[in-house]
Amino acid sequence: MDGQFGKVRDYLTAALCCAAAVLLDQVTKHLAVVHLKLQREIVLIRGVFELRYLENRGAAFGLFQNRQMFFVCAAVVIFLLIGFFYGRIPGGLKFLPMRICAVLICAGAVGNLIDRIRYQYVVDFFYFSLIDFPIFNVADCYAVIACILFAYLILFFYKEEELEWFAFFKNKDL
Repeated sequence: MDGQFGKVRDYLTAALCCAAAVLLDQVTKHLAVVHLKLQREIVLIRGVFELRYLENRGAAFGLFQNRQMFFVCAAVVIFLLIGFFYGRIPGGLKFLPMRICAVLICAGAVGNLIDRIRYQYVVDFFYFSLIDFPIFNVADCYAVIACILFAYLILFFYKEEELEWFAFFKNKDL
């Protein structure tokens, strides 16, 4: 009984954390719309970082412009895959970073999905002028940071045998 209750508790905790992260993303986007739309950029560090409003109808670097249905489907698939794998992540503190990555990836996907459904574009507003990086938002930060941490964890932190839960099928011949 505790095993089933523990899974439900884990999913509820993840859902609440994801909802809080999505709320933060949506609040920052609302602030960007209110304070940056139709305004000049706000320079925070001259020549390095500024706040600049952008309605992004594609992906990073201008890819897949006006392909909203593609992005909606991709976000739903990501959400379902992460949800499936989340249930397979072992409990305990050792795998907490993996759970955090899953929640952040879902929050990033949902945050931008809300924009795509609501506006038909994503509100972006962070701009690193020093390297002329594409303008991005909090949801993008969640996804990128989580993916980098996820890769680090898989490559350098966990041992191969600790990641057996990650495999779809177990090959007994190997």
